[in-house]
Parts: sequence; C-alpha cells; structure tokens
Amino acid sequence: MSLFEAEEEAHRRAAQPLAARMRPRTLSEFVGQEHILGEGKALRRLLKADRLGSVIFYGPPGTGKTTLARLLAGETKSVFRQISAVMGGVKELREVIDEAHRRLEAEGRRTLLFIDEIHRFNRAQQEVLLPHVEEGVIVLVGATTENPFFTVTSALVSRSRVFPFQPLAPSEIRVLLQRALQDRERGLGDYAVQMSEEGLDFLARACDGDARRALSALEVGVLSAERFPLHFTRALAEEALQRKAAVYDRGGDAHYDTISALIKSIRGSDPDAAVYWLAKMLEAGEDVRFVARRLVILASEDVGNADPAALPLAMAAAQACEYVGLPECRLNLAQAAIYLACAPKSNAVIAAIDAAIADVREDRVAPVPVHLRDAHYAGARRLGHGKDYQYAHNEPDGIAAQDYLGVEKEYYRPTERGFEQELSRRLVTIREKLRRGRQPDCEPEASRDRKALPGGGPASP
Repeated sequence: MSLFEAEEEAHRRAAQPLAARMRPRTLSEFVGQEHILGEGKALRRLLKADRLGSVIFYGPPGTGKTTLARLLAGETKSVFRQISAVMGGVKELREVIDEAHRRLEAEGRRTLLFIDEIHRFNRAQQEVLLPHVEEGVIVLVGATTENPFFTVTSALVSRSRVFPFQPLAPSEIRVLLQRALQDRERGLGDYAVQMSEEGLDFLARACDGDARRALSALEVGVLSAERFPLHFTRALAEEALQRKAAVYDRGGDAHYDTISALIKSIRGSDPDAAVYWLAKMLEAGEDVRFVARRLVILASEDVGNADPAALPLAMAAAQACEYVGLPECRLNLAQAAIYLACAPKSNAVIAAIDAAIADVREDRVAPVPVHLRDAHYAGARRLGHGKDYQYAHNEPDGIAAQDYLGVEKEYYRPTERGFEQELSRRLVTIREKLRRGRQPDCEPEASRDRKALPGGGPASP
C-alpha cells in the first residue's frame, strides 16, 4: 500500500461510525449467535468441514448479519462482494456473477456474494441467482429482517440454509461496549471515559439487543462531551440513546409476532406480560380495532365457559374503543387483557366446534332426525316430521330423554376450571338422560305426558 493509499484508508476509517470501526476482524472476536456459531452448532460444523453453501441470515438489525458474512468470506478464503438489494439491480448482479465465473476459472477461488435486505429483490432478480447458486459459482449470503419463508422465493430458500439471528443479550452488549471503550486503535480508548455501572447497564439493556444502536449511543455520549475525564452516568446514557420508536412493522413479522406474544401471555395467565405486549403494540401505532377483535376471539377460544363474563367484557372493551378512541381506550384494552389473563382458562369451546366441523366436512353426521324436522308447513305431518318430538319444558327438570343428533357424540368436554366445573356436573345428569332417550325400547316420558295433553304442548319450530 502506498503512502497516499494509507492516508486515504485512514481518512475513510476516521469517517466511519464506531459500530463500523469496531466490527470483529476474526471469528473469535464475534459476539453472540451462539445457537448457530457455538461449538458443535450447525454453522460452526459447516465451516470446519469446509462445506459452507448458500445461507440466509434472518433477524433484527444490529445482531451481526453483515459482520458475520464478511468473516465467513475470510474463513472460506473467498472473495467478498456486497450488493444492497435496495440500491442494486439485475445489471449489477450479473456483473458480479460474471466476475465470479472468471475468478473461479482463472484462480480457483469462489466468491461470497452478500446481499443485504435480500427480501427487497423481486422474484425475477432472485431467480437470476438460482443457477449460479446451484453450480456453486457463488456462495450466497442473504441478510433480511423479514421472514424469508414469506419474502424470499421458495426456490431460493430451498437451496439455502436459513439461520435465525437473535437480539444480543445485555451481557453480550456489555462486552462490545467495554471493548470499544478500551480499544485505542479503532475505539474510544484515547478518551478519558469513566463508565459507571448504571450507565453501562442502561445502554446494554435499553438498546433491545441491537449492538449498532448501543455503540452509536456510546459514541454520541463520548464525542458530545465538553470536558474530560468524562463520567458516563446513566443520565448521560439515557440522553445519548434517546427514545426509540418500537421496532414494529404493521405488515411484517413484528406485527404477527407481537400479537402472538400477547395472546399466548393471556392464555398463559400472565397479566404483566400481556400488558407489556399490549403497550408495545399501542406505542407502535397498531390499529386498536385489530387488538380488540383478537381479545374478543380469545375470550371464547381460551376462556370460554370457564368464565362466561369474559366474552361480554371483551365485547364491551371493543365497543369502548369505538366510542372513546385513543389514548383513553388503552385503559379499556388493558382492563380486558388483564381480566382475560387472570380468568380461568378453557379451550373446550373451540375443541367442540372444530371437532363438529371436522365431522360435518367428512359427512359423518347423520341427517336431521325425523322427530326434529320442521313440522309447521302443510303436509309435514304426512311425512312424519315432528312425530314423537318431546317438548322439553313439559319435563320437570326441563330435559327430555330424547335423541337430538342421531349418533352418539360428545363434542363439548368442559374442564374442571371455573364455571365449567358446574357445567361438567350438570352434563353428567343431562347426558345420562339423553342417552336413555336413544334407547329404542325406552318410551319417552314426555310422549306419555303428551297423550294427556291436547296437542302435546307448543308446536316444535
């Protein structure tokens, strides 16, 4: 490298933000993603066996996707080329692929092509890659914050290993921050910074597992200081980090993942988690009608008759959202979410209706029994419709020993939680009497009563 090139490189490095300067130079410096890079894990095994093929890194920002792609090029002795799917097109893509072909033929070296935000490529652009990925001319490393099973073509996904990236743990963020504070060549080691435990802990936890955001906040806090030595307090950390809009795309994974977390927290009877996920959705600008609808569904799906008050309460919250709107209706949604979380749980309702629907679809249920058919129209009685129907209100207990289905099935199986305990006890008596009504040699009590009653009581509908 010439003197001028060295000076230019120094200028470029000086212009880089701290997060870019502190990128690991070797795989041993990489922090996080132990579930794929730890000893014996999938990606580590592929590297050791020198069998790295095309991969897709999927996860939130600041978790090391770009950094790891660069390190993989070094580990596999490949030439690193990067394209942004936001800026690049088919022309640039073909140029890189042609160059990769020539390099492989002339030097025997492969090219690792890193495509950032690969989900931004349209189908035609993604399909350009297919034959070259299959032939092994390029090692494709795609990075995306969107679920690749929804946003990347199935052909490309099937030819790649998908590795999910997780947000970094606070302990991992702390390692990166301390490393930046001590590094004099690339980091902030030349600055007299006294980092407080409270400030370090706040940055490590409040960055939501985003290393880039934590390092950027650290750099802002240090470089904006008016005097040194600098005592980096929690207050300074809060000011440097500032408030971040919730990482939330109403049409993407965060939308579905967060509502999933809300529902599962309520189902799991954790009101604190439920309120947190509700708050995240509201802060991100989620449609309150969507949240309200999900609570109404959950009231029947996960609480049901274990607490019959759950559905009216959820409906009241939904109506309140229409009536008062934000910000006040956050109270109605929170009240409903907390009540549902604390309510006894039962999925007996959804289990019953789904089992019945399955039988209807498979045509397992017999036709409507003749005695239950409509007997109001002229000629119905000549067809036998309504014959021997027993009017339940004529029975002392309001239950007629009668067959209502034509086959013996038990779809509703109440739990022993909440009000369903009472329903379960009632059903023992009810089903025993209904079972007697299905026995052909048993003359129904109501039938005997009807012989003494003109018309046998009110007509059946």
